[in-house]
Amino acid sequence: MSDPVWLVPLPVVVPLLASGLTLALYRRPQAQRAISVVALSIVLAVSATLLVLADAGPLVIDIGGWAAPVGIDLVADRLSALMLTVSSAVTLCVLLYSLAQGEADGDEVAPVSIYHPTYLVLVAGVANAFLSGDLFNLYVGFEILLAASYVLLTLGGTGERIRAGSIYVVVALLSSVLFLVAIALVYASTGTVNLAQLAVRLPQVDPDVRLLLQVMLLLAFGIKAAIFPLSAWLPDSYPTAPAPVTAVFAGLLTKVGVYAIIRTQTLLFPDGRLDDVLMWAALATMVVGILGAVAQDDIKRLLSFTLVSHIGFMIFGIALSSHLGWTAAIYYVVHHITVQTALFLVAGLIERWGGTTSLDRLGGLAKLAPVLAILFFVPAMNLAGVPPLSGFLGKVGLLQAGVAVGTPLALVLVVGSALTSLLTLYALIKAWNKAFWQTPPAELPATHIPLGMVGPTAALVAFGLALTVFAGPLYAYTGRAATALQERTPYIDAVLPDGLRGEGVSADLAEVTP
Repeated sequence: MSDPVWLVPLPVVVPLLASGLTLALYRRPQAQRAISVVALSIVLAVSATLLVLADAGPLVIDIGGWAAPVGIDLVADRLSALMLTVSSAVTLCVLLYSLAQGEADGDEVAPVSIYHPTYLVLVAGVANAFLSGDLFNLYVGFEILLAASYVLLTLGGTGERIRAGSIYVVVALLSSVLFLVAIALVYASTGTVNLAQLAVRLPQVDPDVRLLLQVMLLLAFGIKAAIFPLSAWLPDSYPTAPAPVTAVFAGLLTKVGVYAIIRTQTLLFPDGRLDDVLMWAALATMVVGILGAVAQDDIKRLLSFTLVSHIGFMIFGIALSSHLGWTAAIYYVVHHITVQTALFLVAGLIERWGGTTSLDRLGGLAKLAPVLAILFFVPAMNLAGVPPLSGFLGKVGLLQAGVAVGTPLALVLVVGSALTSLLTLYALIKAWNKAFWQTPPAELPATHIPLGMVGPTAALVAFGLALTVFAGPLYAYTGRAATALQERTPYIDAVLPDGLRGEGVSADLAEVTP
């Protein structure tokens, strides 16, 4: 047990085991809660440990003792360990929030009895997607988290949630079919789905076939990441779910798609043939998303549109195909997971206090609930990119990367990013003024908010501030992660046995690595 690779599967195994236990104990909600909290605390501790260990090099475990490329590998490198740690912290905070909300509402029976096993399955699916070392296991991770998300999205069975869940199911199934077809084409072209071996073999594939494979994968991941024009489903699907579910969906699920794009674009398709297409998609995602946000009069829908818009910033960084671009994109993903989740949790608190998230029916919260005002204002300004917060640092990194590339299209994205940030600030200030300063049209319910809901929200807001305080070390870490993505060989060498690393393509690797 001296070899730390045994830690790698735990973020997947622990929540799955806990899910089975909570399902068996469906008549004992207190036991369910305890098991869920302990399981996610273990996952967070293991993820943080992997974050430190992976900085020395990727950790790889062969499931069942079958070595790559025959067996299934789980790989914890700097990128996957960082994503895993942030997602673990976020899912634990959201769980604590939901427990306090459930206790306050008196939820002791089904469908809440299935919330814990389903939520734990979702966490396991996310972890499996981040750690997967082959395309098919990545597909399995997506399907695990999507199956769980179907249940969570429709929890309670209201007509509005069923309608939104139906849209989500149809779109997710389309994405899954595209992904499965892409995997079949990849295997037919290369004889493998192992990511490291694909990095070795794809340079030998006909360029047109390779382009088709890249397009198919980008379409599948683009739907999951909500990249325009594949994002129309999101604003209608997320706001109808319970506040904790909406928060974890908005903060995390789309970033799994972004992670898949980062992984495949850097490891499998480093030649950058579709970078211009990705840049145009990033620009459209930014602009359309933020224009939709400006037009909203409901906090949840406004935040859903800003979620779409800021996916564009991440795709911009990826499309630059440069060390600076990838460094800033990874940092921005970490920032956005934290801040967006915090904002949706605050929206849940606002809805509980005021009985609505409609900006036309809210008002005066700055005086009536000053804690809510602070909890909303800090992450809102962070999302808008107000100096010196982490949103500002991430955006400055992306703008610097765009200027460094210096192509006309990159400079257009720089201008588009700046305008999107200004419009984000306008949309959030408008929401701030209406919800917290205008005179409410009617007396608000002023429902008591449990401290157990405020605490996890405040913790995520503080986490967002910590990304600013510790921006130097974090940015250095994301820079090292970007270096490993650029070099590719550390990942390939860690996964493949010695006899399979060459396959006569070392020259090809050098040729296509930027």
